Amino acid sequence: MAPAPGYHPHVAEARVKQTTGLVLLTLASGQFLMTLDSSVMNVSIATVAEDVGTTVTGIQTAITLYTLVMAMLMIPGGKVGSLIGRKRAFSIGCVIYGAGSLTTALAQNLTVLIIGWSLLEGIGAALILPAIVALVAGNFPPAGRPRAYGLVMAAGAIAVAVGPLIGGIATTYFSWRWVFVGEVLIVLAILVLARRVQDAPVEGRPHLDLVGAVLSATGLGLAVFGVPRSSVWGWVLPKPGGPEILGLSPTIVLIFGGLLVLWLFTAWERHVEKRGGEPLVQLSMFENRQFTGGLLMFFFQFLVQAGLFFTIPLYLSVALGLSAIDTGIRIMPLSITLLIAAAGIPRFFPNVSPRLVVQGGLLAMFVGTLSLFLSIDADAGAEIVTVPLLLAGLGIGALASQLGSVTVSAVPDEQSPEVGGLQNTATNLGASIGTALAGSLLIAALTGSFLTGIEQNPDVPSEVTAQANVELADGIPFISDADLETALEEAGASAEVARAVLDENEQARLDGLRIALAALALIALIGLFFASRIPTEQPGATPRRARPQQV
Repeated sequence: MAPAPGYHPHVAEARVKQTTGLVLLTLASGQFLMTLDSSVMNVSIATVAEDVGTTVTGIQTAITLYTLVMAMLMIPGGKVGSLIGRKRAFSIGCVIYGAGSLTTALAQNLTVLIIGWSLLEGIGAALILPAIVALVAGNFPPAGRPRAYGLVMAAGAIAVAVGPLIGGIATTYFSWRWVFVGEVLIVLAILVLARRVQDAPVEGRPHLDLVGAVLSATGLGLAVFGVPRSSVWGWVLPKPGGPEILGLSPTIVLIFGGLLVLWLFTAWERHVEKRGGEPLVQLSMFENRQFTGGLLMFFFQFLVQAGLFFTIPLYLSVALGLSAIDTGIRIMPLSITLLIAAAGIPRFFPNVSPRLVVQGGLLAMFVGTLSLFLSIDADAGAEIVTVPLLLAGLGIGALASQLGSVTVSAVPDEQSPEVGGLQNTATNLGASIGTALAGSLLIAALTGSFLTGIEQNPDVPSEVTAQANVELADGIPFISDADLETALEEAGASAEVARAVLDENEQARLDGLRIALAALALIALIGLFFASRIPTEQPGATPRRARPQQV
């Protein structure tokens, strides 16, 4: 058959490339936006807390709930995409996410902030992120998928890298609220571009396992929800005056309850599969060593990453008193090495062993976090974060360059929606636990160090010490010297008492930061023991033993 009049092969090829490029831009923009929200506001925690009338712990709760909502709903969100179509789920998720961003931009108190940021944006992300994984598989041929997945993951790495600087500039020169207004505009642009995206084909007539969805969301939610409150409730035994359940802290009770519900979830899924139904998750996927290895590495990466992005900005902005933009600039070393590793390793070392890269990345994160732990003291300045952040960014970028293709290539293409849901569950579960754990340990260590310090300080009267032990036993806020000095003046404290309390608070802040950093370094080190599950060959590469011998 003769080509249609006016047909030119080069023009047609250019149009295909242009359409493919727009599809990739759309999906990468979605990944960028979802990741941006987890990094952009960390440099502005103190400012946001003051603006909405809450504390650092309140903002930590909002951050934790945002990632927790995503972790709870990511698996059901992937299945909803299979039911209504991945493109439709992607678009609906964008609309919900945009509504959440607008609500957050207008929030005047913590409750509205949590509704917009933690709830609505979390629900939207739970529909968007699994759909992205499936839409890449549906819009790109098998040969082009590794590069497409790599570029989408690189967009997320870019968001982690530039987020602190964007947040710092907006907060310093405008308002943190403009960040969320900008997100609304990005959502509108994504919805316009999404018309070029082809829906991923759906095989058969999928069904949503409602019982499984409720059990998985409830189990994950219960297991993590109590962690941010552990500094107030206690981990195992309840704190004086705090709530208790059968003599135990609600934190440990919620963790046990969540794990029990997750066990019931696995039992229910096996029951559904045994009777020939369609489970929410194919549990047989977890017998795949490569797949579970990828999920574990995602969990460890985002746990340490989120913990660092919570503690380091607090050190810079609260302990040292840097502005939001100066805090963002100081975090830029992490951004630079993250981008170099995430984009450079696949480009210049396409056949490198994924296991070797992941092990090197975890080791870099461990050394970077440990070196920062060793460097923090009362006389240290902002310059001590540079080398540790260079190392941490190198490690995060190295993991980001490998893990996406490792998990996606571990299972057949038709399971890509489930991969998307489980992969993003692991990342957001890690991020929520990382933020919650770092904040909980920080506040607990800060409280213990401060109360012990003023008790042993001869310049602090005994009646002040007794009052502090009663009023501050449930947790001391992480505040700057300027805010504490103002509070002491309003309380009528003498100059000697104020100076002693300021000194003890300064030391207690550093003790809290060191404890949190030590825990994150230990977690990165533990991750090395599970890296053996990562394959030594790149997905799709010819095994070394099968390659022809060079003469």
